Amino acid sequence: MGLLDGLLGNASETDAQDMQLELQQLLSPGEQVRNAYAVLRDLMVFTTKRLIMIDKQGVTGKKREYLSLPYRSIERFSMETTGHFDLDAELKIWVRGQTEPISKTFRGDKNVYDVYRALSEFAI
Repeated sequence: MGLLDGLLGNASETDAQDMQLELQQLLSPGEQVRNAYAVLRDLMVFTTKRLIMIDKQGVTGKKREYLSLPYRSIERFSMETTGHFDLDAELKIWVRGQTEPISKTFRGDKNVYDVYRALSEFAI
């Protein structure tokens, strides 16, 4: 895990306390960061109330889009693991009111299981 995994597209767990401080302006009173995963430059942050997906944009990654998904709006989710020739794993999340799922691609399926488990814990 770590920087090299993040650059290769593998999800790497990020320190929840660091994310708590970084997202302090966005979090509601009493909301706590429980798990956070970096996928390339993007982040998936699981709080006590919602999933926050952070899309870092631009060359420096300073510009960011924050997508907030309350757990109650997540209708279903799926995981596709790697195969012999397909080295990418994929996580799909269907949100109430949208026909197309939100998709995240992982290089290898080493940590997609951790992200899927966290999603299972908070969304079910």
